[in-house]
Parts: sequence; structure tokens; C-alpha cells
Amino acid sequence: MILAAIMSGVMLPILPVQILWINMTTAVLLGLMLAFEPGETDTMSYPPRKPDSPILSGILITRILLVSALMLAAVFSVFTWQKSIGYPVEVARTVAVNLFIMIELTYLFNCRSLTRSMFKIGLFSNPWVLVGSGLMIVLQLLFTYTPVMNKVFHTAPIAPTDWLLIIAIAVAVYFIIGFEKWIRLHVFNKAR
Repeated sequence: MILAAIMSGVMLPILPVQILWINMTTAVLLGLMLAFEPGETDTMSYPPRKPDSPILSGILITRILLVSALMLAAVFSVFTWQKSIGYPVEVARTVAVNLFIMIELTYLFNCRSLTRSMFKIGLFSNPWVLVGSGLMIVLQLLFTYTPVMNKVFHTAPIAPTDWLLIIAIAVAVYFIIGFEKWIRLHVFNKAR
């Protein structure tokens, strides 16, 4: 995010201290919760992985690039749009940070399986994901609305309509990634 802003010569949509907040909170409350994910039931039906195969396969690299591009486009677009209609920079950045985190939160539910949706594996099959998600939302509300956090992280309170936009975009990204997963499973696997 910061590199893209510097290379394009535009104002940073997210400050370095806000990136630090994102990294500290999401690594613990979102990323760590995947460690408690139960193994997939059909794991033994897959052929063994070759010992010399790379850790990141073409599928994973494609997924990383897709999610990164979606996050970058969403955050930059919303930040630029809000600045153009007169939002104060602190408010636009707060929306950008919350959008970034909510996309990560919805992506967490997509990461629980490389092939199946959260509806097929069960929303409650890993309660730790729900606990981490709930705590993440509480922290984001504190980040957004408490004066001490506003001062430390250069943020400002945002309107309920901003939350509607954030949630709508995050859910849209969830379904785009889910659609990519479905295409890979149903189209590319049948083509082989």
C-alpha cells in the first residue's frame, strides 16, 4: 500500500503507524486463529506433494496477487473518492484502515479451505475464528472512536454510512475470492 502510493506520487491512504496497527492486530487475532482450524476431511485423497516442489504453488501465488490487487484497488479507490468529495484526510484514512482490516477479516473465512466455502465447512467448526473476528471488530471500534487512539494513530470517528460502504466492499471481496475458488475447482480441474 505504502509502496504503491510512493511510486504513484499520491498521498498515503494509510500511514506507517496505521500499518503497524494492522500488522500487530491481524497477525494475532486473525492469522493465529487459523492454527486452530480442523484438518480437511479429504486430505488423504490428495496425492502426496513432491519433496522438491516450492512452498508457494502457482495457485497460492495467483491467490496472493488477486487478494493484494483487490485490497489495493478497494482501499485506494475509497480513499481517493472520499478525499475528492471533501472528507478530512484523517477520516478518509480511518475508513481506509477499517476497509483494509475488514477485507482481511472476510478473507480469513475464505482461507479456512483452499477448495470449499465457509458454508460447506461450517461457520462454527472453528470457534476461535469467531472469537478472533469479534475481538478484531471491538479493537477496530476502539481504534476508530476513542480519543486516545485517534491521537496516537491519526484517526477520526467515521459515520455509520462509512461502515455500510466498508462492509459492502469487504463482502464483495469475499464473494470474488469465493468465485475464483469455484472457477478453479469446477473449470480448471475439469479441463485437466
